[in-house]
Amino acid sequence: MVGVEITWLGHATVLIEMDGVRMLTDPMLRHRVGPLVRVVPDPDRLSPVDCVLISHLHADHADVRSLRALRCRGPFVAPHPGTAWLQARGLAGAGDLRAGQDLWVGDVRVTATAATHDRRRWWLGAAADPIGYLIRGSRSVYFAGDTDLFLGMAELRGEVDVALLPVWGWGSSVGAGHLDPESAAAALALIAPKLAIPIHWGTYATPLAARRTIDRERPARDFAAYAERYAPAVEVRMLAPGERISF
Repeated sequence: MVGVEITWLGHATVLIEMDGVRMLTDPMLRHRVGPLVRVVPDPDRLSPVDCVLISHLHADHADVRSLRALRCRGPFVAPHPGTAWLQARGLAGAGDLRAGQDLWVGDVRVTATAATHDRRRWWLGAAADPIGYLIRGSRSVYFAGDTDLFLGMAELRGEVDVALLPVWGWGSSVGAGHLDPESAAAALALIAPKLAIPIHWGTYATPLAARRTIDRERPARDFAAYAERYAPAVEVRMLAPGERISF
């Protein structure tokens, strides 16, 4: 029996199928979101999922139209205090977690983990404390959401089979509160998973940048190169958007 299947759909959107449970992270499924356009093929329509895990309320991680388009049989989970924000947008079964709290989805345990990132959706809009998720069943998967490097990541050491780590974003640079290829590799040295998959790269761009010839895979390749230096025992697997791997 397959323990886990992981499909990277682009940006921070990952379908995690474990022990009969289907979980989706940070759904961003539209061709155009605000000023950003998708520069890779649009994802296929998803079959129903059992849980949606939202790491923070930024518009490229908590896209309301993508959330509403999903067929979700279970909870929409956000960082605290995101329940009211989700309910106000018509999402039933909404709930939220603080770092350290957990819930069960079938036989899978989902624990919120700490993250370091801007908590505001807009300057004067909703705010919630960003989190990641440690998902444990027959295997363990860590979804970091958006975060900067912090020493507390070492608390996950020995707990993670697969780490889904952001390595870039959608612009020409990344600012505070984000991992870049080198700092993401440094995170691997702290966490020491068996396998790492770079996410949050090469999916969206501004319309002007989308028309340019740009090496969109470079952040992921740079991450793999830094990982060989910082965490040589960790296997790195680059996925194309829509690609699936099984364990």
